Amino acid sequence: MSEARALPTPGEVAGLDLLASAVLLVDADGLITFANAAAEHLLDSSLKALQRQQLTALFQNADELASLCVQALAHKYADLRQDLALERSGREPLHVHSIVSAVGDAGVVIELRENVQQLKLDREERILDQSQVNKELVRNLAHEIKNPLGGIRGAAQLLEMELPDRHLTHLREYTQVIIKEADRLQTLVDRLLAPHRRPHIVGDVNIHEVCERVRSLILAEFPSGLAIKRDYDASIPEFRGDKEQLIQTVLNIAHNAAQALSGQIAAGQAELVFRTRVARQVTLAKVRYGLALDLHIIDNGPGISPQIRDRIFYPLVSGREGGSGLGLTLAQTFVQQHMGVIECESRPGLTDFRILLPLP
Repeated sequence: MSEARALPTPGEVAGLDLLASAVLLVDADGLITFANAAAEHLLDSSLKALQRQQLTALFQNADELASLCVQALAHKYADLRQDLALERSGREPLHVHSIVSAVGDAGVVIELRENVQQLKLDREERILDQSQVNKELVRNLAHEIKNPLGGIRGAAQLLEMELPDRHLTHLREYTQVIIKEADRLQTLVDRLLAPHRRPHIVGDVNIHEVCERVRSLILAEFPSGLAIKRDYDASIPEFRGDKEQLIQTVLNIAHNAAQALSGQIAAGQAELVFRTRVARQVTLAKVRYGLALDLHIIDNGPGISPQIRDRIFYPLVSGREGGSGLGLTLAQTFVQQHMGVIECESRPGLTDFRILLPLP
């Protein structure tokens, strides 16, 4: 009878620190004996803190993972693989793909790989839910503002007409302030309601025609100091969509980028890139598509402030003084009406807006 294997010692498994996936060594009693560097990072805990800790104490719902360990020790399978959502007190759940393998009768090796696709789906679902809440809130608020706003403007006009001539010049300034501010707010309300009023006009869309239209508009406003590069995949087919909405979407993003590039434009170093690719096997709004348009709008500006980076698609959130904070909100609304998603990655020197739309 062969001698039962013992769990490797930390010295024997030092090479595990070179792996990108998290690895835990757990003995037959469920105690953690070793965790590699990736596991320390994933679990936000040191090796010293993890060692001699019960595996079941790491997560609030560790029973399923513990059950896999028991089955592995019983040698029912060579290894056990399962997607898990491991819950931790006061933190986001860990979505991982787990691989559990027995080491003789001495214990198990647990490999945890972050489930990037699940994280992406969860993030998109949160964004979609938040967007729906925002749209309903904005629409209801805009309607509530619209009626009294018209009454305020009308009352100011009537008041101006009733003023005696000798007081007209002096007091007319005040009534004009009321009327002009009411008009400004009316314009803002109209922009908030625009996506819900305009019909969705569907036709055949060539995304490169959309990009070229936006390119010409941006260059007309910023004729010097800004280079707009094209990196197109000519094989992308036409698809059904609202061309005007997509032009407005790309224009809003590109115009924001151009305004953020003011320093680089002054130095003659501003760069904007329109890049199109085909993405395969993409899940958008919980629906799987074989092909999707992958459009990137990239600039080399200062990046989006960390204070607003997670809220840039919220209504009235702007990183620019004097900005309305509606451009990206409208862009997101239009993209979602095309069953797509819009994402953003930003750091100093590079901001990348990515639009994914299903293709036929």
